Amino acid sequence: MPQTKRRELIPLNIAILTISDTRDESTDQSGAQLAECLTSSGHRLHAKVIVKDDLQEIREQVSQWIVDEAVEVIISTGGTGVTGRDGTPEAVEPMLEKIIAGFGELFRSLSYEEIGTSSLQSRCLAGVANGTYVFCLPGSTNACMTGWNKIISLQLDYRTTPCNLAELLPRLREKS
Repeated sequence: MPQTKRRELIPLNIAILTISDTRDESTDQSGAQLAECLTSSGHRLHAKVIVKDDLQEIREQVSQWIVDEAVEVIISTGGTGVTGRDGTPEAVEPMLEKIIAGFGELFRSLSYEEIGTSSLQSRCLAGVANGTYVFCLPGSTNACMTGWNKIISLQLDYRTTPCNLAELLPRLREKS
């Protein structure tokens, strides 16, 4: 179980991207819940945007944020399923320089405890693009809360030991 040392939280700038053909600001519960969770955890909401489940729209928004040096983390919600309109992994994965394979594996394992074998339908993923962490979560609010509460919030908390992704941020753009 992760532990926290006596270190101060380092607030990160996080952008939320909701991918949906049907949601708007009034119906985007998953994006709103993620925004609430990250700000109540001490992080800063840099931006929150909703785009259609369209490969080009997703790529354009993610591309804008990964070149914006103020954005340290992007969390998307939606479009990770297996239907014909679900295209978040196809849009995002080619932009990632490094895949964090353990994120999807751990998410599906935790999700299995909650929803059983339906967890295999999630194609959530995470990685690094231009020194920015990118997390792609399913669209359901429960799935977003599983991802945030059990994985992402802990890894973005500098106080989590024995290690966390937050402390690696300054080194993401190192070259060999």
